[in-house]
Amino acid sequence: MENESPAYLTTKEVADLLRVKERKVYDMVSDGEIPHRKITGKLLFPHGELMGWIEGAATAQPVERPALVTGSHDPLLDWALRESGAGLATLWNGSCDGLAHFSEGGAAIAGLHIPGEDDWNIAAVAARGLQGVVLIGWAERERGLILTPGVADMVRGVADLRGRRVILRQEGAGTTALFDIMMAEAGLAPSDILTPTTPAHTESDAAAAVAAGEAEATLGIEAMARQFRLAFRPLVCERFDLLIDRRSYFTEPVQRLVSFMRSDAMIAKAAALGGYDLAGLGKVRWVSP
Repeated sequence: MENESPAYLTTKEVADLLRVKERKVYDMVSDGEIPHRKITGKLLFPHGELMGWIEGAATAQPVERPALVTGSHDPLLDWALRESGAGLATLWNGSCDGLAHFSEGGAAIAGLHIPGEDDWNIAAVAARGLQGVVLIGWAERERGLILTPGVADMVRGVADLRGRRVILRQEGAGTTALFDIMMAEAGLAPSDILTPTTPAHTESDAAAAVAAGEAEATLGIEAMARQFRLAFRPLVCERFDLLIDRRSYFTEPVQRLVSFMRSDAMIAKAAALGGYDLAGLGKVRWVSP
């Protein structure tokens, strides 16, 4: 019994079996060349399938990600997906939840704006240990306080939100993580502001709530303040990036979006929305090791 092979092998065991380095095994997984499972974030290799693959009796089938864009909502990205005819579905569930969904193989692209100590998004993505992915620059966005006209002259920063009605974003959103940091820096506790029971799930929903009088303020982007004709107090310039699966990158839906990114229509729309800097559009920000 002690000499029986385990049902599943580790990456190191597979590397020893194939007489290659572990780095090569990870590359084979990324390319869908070798039978494997990913369980709770750990790679495992079914022994029976692996031996069949070695003998040529089976061929690993690459796991195809759904044609879905998840993560944080961005009005320009939302528009580009429709205008390009990419045919990619959307699930705007926030940067952190979107990254988790992407990590589980549930999407081809994730839109992210997660603050880090030195930069945006890179640390959060690198911590996931993902393989076969690339982080592409989308835009830098002006983010700040979107305010009703009635309080515009009285609110100059986060500290001035004490006692005011503020619409928040859902848990798992990059905006929520950033707002928590800003609140702490301003010396405010959650109890110092008044918040509706239902959070906003998109940038447009948050701005619309302020425009409708449901709240006096929200932490949003300049483009939405302009759209709803609301006051805007800029606080930070943030990076919004696209995390893309390498195999999905070459599929027709993703290629349609990538091609449209370079169009004059895209540049003109960003200028019309306002608050966007596309200098880093399409540039590789990080590649999985």
